[in-house]
Amino acid sequence: MDATSPDDSSSAPSIGLEFYEALPVSGSIIGLGDAGTYHPLPDDWVVGVADIVRSTDAVTAGGYKRVNTVAAAVIAAVANGLGGREFPFVFGGDGAGFALPAHEADTGRAALAAVAGWAQTAFGLSLRVAMVPVATIRENGHDVRVARFAPSPNVSYAMFAGGGLAWAEQRMKAGEFHVTAQDGETARPDLAGLSCRFSEIPARRGLILSVVLLPAPGACPDSFAKLAHDILELGVEGDHDGNPVPPEGPELHWPPAGLPIEAEVRKAMTGLPLWASRISVAVRTLLSHLTFVTGTRVGAFDPVRYRSELARNSDFRKFDDGLRMTLDCTEAVASRIEARLAEARAAGLARTGSHRQAAALMTCFVPSASRSDHVHFVDGAAGGYAAAAAMATAGPIR
Repeated sequence: MDATSPDDSSSAPSIGLEFYEALPVSGSIIGLGDAGTYHPLPDDWVVGVADIVRSTDAVTAGGYKRVNTVAAAVIAAVANGLGGREFPFVFGGDGAGFALPAHEADTGRAALAAVAGWAQTAFGLSLRVAMVPVATIRENGHDVRVARFAPSPNVSYAMFAGGGLAWAEQRMKAGEFHVTAQDGETARPDLAGLSCRFSEIPARRGLILSVVLLPAPGACPDSFAKLAHDILELGVEGDHDGNPVPPEGPELHWPPAGLPIEAEVRKAMTGLPLWASRISVAVRTLLSHLTFVTGTRVGAFDPVRYRSELARNSDFRKFDDGLRMTLDCTEAVASRIEARLAEARAAGLARTGSHRQAAALMTCFVPSASRSDHVHFVDGAAGGYAAAAAMATAGPIR
């Protein structure tokens, strides 16, 4: 059989990132609850995972935007290390996961180490990071299977199944497969394109609901797929799919609320003192703000087009060994979703968590503002996925 065939990849030699780039892309997220739509990663690939320790403390202290930025920084650093090549990754709010072929493992390891060191020094956040061989995951009874979902013609996101990322994160939290953080004073992760300048996005329909739905141990895959399908459909009201990002894009203010955070990103990239980085970011964001306010094209950058692409390119729904969603919905819809979650939890089918808040956050990775492949990570503004996941993993299944 052809070694490039996705269905034969678990026993075939790694073919590098071409494997992922060749996977079919689905335009519908509904069918991605079915494990049969996923393709096993090659055995000699590696999985990288990152998780912020005690992220709920940062939420309590009002620092969830910093948490989201650090999680997105992991993805940005790996992407920049790969020179813009597509690779499978997932944003989890207070952490991130990705997979790479064996010959790119050092790229992923260096990115994890640099971001972990930077996060501690810049924000006082302890970022656990680890890398685990896919073969080791399979030896322990789990798998790493990937599909691609395109919310718009411009971008695609990886969806994960098989329990492998969740297992890797558990082992990381137990102290295994640890990647040592760089010294924070010298860590220089390449965070080009990472920004956090948009304001919080207030709910337009009532509230922002973050949902985490994980299969219970031994749950029937078909039953879980049906549950995920039900939850996805409950999140749709008429022609509104629950996307918290307005069609015209979120509001822009100057100075942006994320200016101090983006200054730390700038400092990491340039080595400039923090005061100089703040001035640089202030000037850059002011020019950007004026461009958006006036709608003035600058070279190949069209601010009107860019804002129209923001909502379509966002990742407010995803599969990451389970279903995660951050929805703008009515209280009635939220109550119906939570009732279905409680029913599934009581039946022993799933571990579930949800968290209500008044606004959403968006963290952006924009390799080139003149292109349409900018990606936007969406989470709840007051705990979001971190709070929902804590609920989902707390205590026994009833």
